Amino acid sequence: MDKSMIIGVIGAGTMGSGIAQVAAQAGHTCFLYDTRPDSVDKALTGMAKAMDKLVEKGKFTAEEAAAIKARIKPAKDLKDLSDCVLVIEAIIEDLVVKKKLFADLEAIVGAETVLATNTSSLSVTAIAAACNKPERVIGLHFFNPAPILPLVEVVPGLQTAHGSVSACTDLMRAWGKVPVVCKDTPGFIVNRVARPFYGESIRIFEEGIADMRTIDRAMKEIGGFKMGPFELMDLIGNDINFTVTRTVWESFFFDPRYKPSFTQQRQVEAGWLGKKTGRGYYAYDSDGNSGTPGTAELDAVLCRTIVDRVLVMLINEAVDALHLRVATREDIELAMTKGVNYPKGLLKWADETGLPNVLKRLEKLQSVYGEDRYRPSPLLRRMVETGSTFY
Repeated sequence: MDKSMIIGVIGAGTMGSGIAQVAAQAGHTCFLYDTRPDSVDKALTGMAKAMDKLVEKGKFTAEEAAAIKARIKPAKDLKDLSDCVLVIEAIIEDLVVKKKLFADLEAIVGAETVLATNTSSLSVTAIAAACNKPERVIGLHFFNPAPILPLVEVVPGLQTAHGSVSACTDLMRAWGKVPVVCKDTPGFIVNRVARPFYGESIRIFEEGIADMRTIDRAMKEIGGFKMGPFELMDLIGNDINFTVTRTVWESFFFDPRYKPSFTQQRQVEAGWLGKKTGRGYYAYDSDGNSGTPGTAELDAVLCRTIVDRVLVMLINEAVDALHLRVATREDIELAMTKGVNYPKGLLKWADETGLPNVLKRLEKLQSVYGEDRYRPSPLLRRMVETGSTFY
């Protein structure tokens, strides 16, 4: 890796500042730009505090931390990014705004500069279309918090130069990340495959099968997930999670598998966005605690029903992503374990559950509800017919 490469990051929010920190930790000089200068100042102050804590924990020496902080430089104008070899934008998820930014950037940077978008759900191909040289545009989707979570989805648009894919994949590895390459389809890997973790859990709640705490505890204590779906939505922010769900649904031409829920829409309308507002699916105190997590003995049969229903929906999404060649088997598994900390890869989980069992549960759900939401992937049907497994 050429550490003399200058990196630019646009957007000084949590994601942008995190990406800048990752680049600086890897040895690069990094210019951080935002249309609001005070946001850059706030981000630099926050990063300095984060680095000081890492020194206290023994992750870096004081000298290393000082060098990292010195490599992150505020950019007062977009033109300050003119010498960057790679520019990563992490701004609002608005296609019109992103396209204008990329068109403006192209007039400033060098002919060989790679322009990357950190979009989580918009089309990389559509963003690239704003450029005279769309082959220079690629998706580099980091996960929040960027300095901690290892996954980066590398997403070539239809026009992206092949060399940029391998170069960016190698660079992400050099930055200590776990890159996965995926097709430019709505939600990429993680935000596509993970939709049922939230959506099906909400449906279970809406039907009165179980309350939120029971669902969260079932997914953690029986399913082995690090966080329950309602806890996680509150952590992510219900506005963000709802926007991603709606964007994926609309981008798939309103496929019922990704249909958003009124429950989450009402949370957003009420301003109950989660931890950041002190109220979401749960109420939070000033320390971010939501009270007792629940200690009553769980109904084992009910909890197994909850986990099995959500799990087969997740597995079906992973199988369909493989069927439609969104990514390789290995990258789909890596994405879900490294990006959202699932206890195991969903395709491996499918083998352990038994593909006939997965298919049977999906067909029963489809029969009961009469909804295309539960349609099994053609690949799952074919593998059951042939007695195949993923591993």
